[in-house]
Amino acid sequence: MAKFLAELLGCVLPDKGASSACESRQSCGGVKQSTKQKTVLFSTLAKEKSLTAHKQERMPQTPPFAAMFDSSGYNRNLYQSKEDSCGGLYYHDNNLLSGSLEALIQHLVPNVDYYPDRTYIFTFLLSSRLFMHPYELMAKVCHLCIEQQRLSEPGLDKNRIRKIAPKILQLLTEWTETFPYDFRDERMMRNLKELAQRIASGDEMYRKNVQQLLQNLLRKLATVSQYEEVLAKINATSTDRLTVLKTKPQSIQRDIITVCNDPYALAQQLTHIELERLNYIGPEEFVQAFVQKDPLDNDKSCYGDRKKTRNLEAYVEWFNRLSYLVATEICMPVKKKHRARVIEYFIDVARECFNIGNFNSLMAIISGMNMSPVSRLKKTWAKVKTAKFDILEHQMDPSSNFYNYRTALRGAAQRSLTAHSNREKIVIPFFSLLIKDIYFLNEGCANRLPNGHVNFEKFWELAKQVSEFMTWKQVECPFERDRKILQYLLTIPVFSDDALYLASYESESPENHIEKDRWKTLRSTLLGRV
Repeated sequence: MAKFLAELLGCVLPDKGASSACESRQSCGGVKQSTKQKTVLFSTLAKEKSLTAHKQERMPQTPPFAAMFDSSGYNRNLYQSKEDSCGGLYYHDNNLLSGSLEALIQHLVPNVDYYPDRTYIFTFLLSSRLFMHPYELMAKVCHLCIEQQRLSEPGLDKNRIRKIAPKILQLLTEWTETFPYDFRDERMMRNLKELAQRIASGDEMYRKNVQQLLQNLLRKLATVSQYEEVLAKINATSTDRLTVLKTKPQSIQRDIITVCNDPYALAQQLTHIELERLNYIGPEEFVQAFVQKDPLDNDKSCYGDRKKTRNLEAYVEWFNRLSYLVATEICMPVKKKHRARVIEYFIDVARECFNIGNFNSLMAIISGMNMSPVSRLKKTWAKVKTAKFDILEHQMDPSSNFYNYRTALRGAAQRSLTAHSNREKIVIPFFSLLIKDIYFLNEGCANRLPNGHVNFEKFWELAKQVSEFMTWKQVECPFERDRKILQYLLTIPVFSDDALYLASYESESPENHIEKDRWKTLRSTLLGRV
């Protein structure tokens, strides 16, 4: 994981820049001081009433992630209290800012008169894994539910069960629906089943609800296992394009334009791949990528003993593959006019990706065209009409911390909020930059305050960023799937770095001694020629 982060943070993004110290009411992390913007922290939603104010026999259905937001952010009005401190939790202006880990766990557990706000549930379940394993948290939650509601007593009051069971079931539903990958751990499943069984024993209706919850969870876990198997097969069959060229004459090989000559159609299929892969990334993967040992725990090494998902890494690998595919398609043609045609084709694809809101594919295409083996093809580029490419590069310009891109992303996000169709809802962010933002937020702000309290103000901001992503990834792709195009994009072999340089030198001769020496070395190494 450390190697993955090092590679990710060393990609096309600018340097970290400013100090990593967390500044009050300011964005944490790698934004240059001159362009650092004040962040809007989660506002209080005065209209949203807490379940502490009134009892409900039935819990509401889990709302979509978009419901977490108003115009400025999360609901942080989680507990109405005139006191600054209450039961190990610290508030300011009714906003929960910090608390002891035990108090925060207690705040998660519902009782007859109380159910935690959904924003708190998501934020704590997301951030708690920085301090403890999810199975440990589940064990504590189960223990508190059983002890406080006296669920272990033989003569259980059915009226009491009817009041508390819907709330416990709703909490378990929130957890299993939003963080299903936690339950790949057998210890999690064991605790879940134990608590669910105690609830179900009191009423037939609850027994059916528990059964439905478990079935939905198992279905999700089976689906992700199948997805991982498909990814493994795709990776296992991938070979270097140069190997293919040695066995098949280039004249009989397909290229991207032969497979799909419509840039808009290719942009649609790229969006299919992006949304499918985004959909499998769990919110916890953003946090687990940065998990370190908790300094207040002497022997905890997080996640060393449980099966992890690597959907986040697989998605970054897809970005790299697309960049190399673009470079391969450009460098492969022998004739200059064909290379120029491929460049113009990908410029049009990138523009369509921008219009759709698929910024990740857009940046991957631009990255591929900016790779050295492609950018050095001066005679080829001289035949290309680059005006549209210049506009796209301007939109994704990394200066001022990607200001232009961030402006376009906000526009797409706003369009998504008011959309009337799935086509208008599509927002696929430049993923490496999203990861970098979250990384510097995590690095720039301490997890704990000097008094040992958990710095919950930091985790509100972390949850806000991840929650926005969760909204975007749930959009269903509105475009029709084209198996032939998808198969090509996912499985066609691409050139390695050395093969790209060799193809580039074969297309346009080396210009200096360094390039000539490298060309000779590559011909000898890859082709067996001198």
